[in-house]
Amino acid sequence: MTTGELDIFHIMLDASLVVKAVLLSLIIASVVSWAIILKKKKLIKELEENSRDFLEVYKNSSSLKEVMESCHNLSMSPHRSLFTHGYLELSKLKDALNDDKDRLEKHFSQYGLQFLERGMKKGVHEINVELEKFLSTLASIGSVTPFVGLFGTVWGIIGSFTGLAGGGATLDAVAPGIAEALVATAVGLVAAIPAVWFYNKFNNENAHIQSEMESFGQEFLNVVERSLAK
Repeated sequence: MTTGELDIFHIMLDASLVVKAVLLSLIIASVVSWAIILKKKKLIKELEENSRDFLEVYKNSSSLKEVMESCHNLSMSPHRSLFTHGYLELSKLKDALNDDKDRLEKHFSQYGLQFLERGMKKGVHEINVELEKFLSTLASIGSVTPFVGLFGTVWGIIGSFTGLAGGGATLDAVAPGIAEALVATAVGLVAAIPAVWFYNKFNNENAHIQSEMESFGQEFLNVVERSLAK
């Protein structure tokens, strides 16, 4: 440590092997955390853009069949996934009933739109898998790294007390161990804080996407019901 200055890198290089291992694990955890954060931000941005493209097509199409045909040229999005799974279930039922309107009406009067809801749940599940991917890793980094840093802190304090027990009760004897302890704690928090903050942020954004999907799903069911009533 230079006089009057805090040389973090010097402290890390002079740390004990155990503290170096702790710091290395925390740095790796932080790099992994930021890689996940950037990947999730990119995914959510792409899904939002793709959803806007789908809704533009959906609003400007004259029929559900026309929307489905346009879906082949659209990238994955929550709305597209919900629509395609619902439409495919509707098509399967129509094929099974030979597209007979009377039989369709009888089927819907008896069973409602539950089969469509089950089909759309597949789309919801498909999107949820993408949205929740790596979130558990981010949560683990946010919850575990402070304790790993705390371990480094405890180890550094043990080293400081060892120096005192050896008769070297001077600032020079205890300062390195205390500095190691503080650096380990600081690095642990540096890794944990962004992970926790973005984990909560992504969960909120996922909930918002779920809400939009639910609204669109209800609208899709209404459109199907109206089309059968004509």
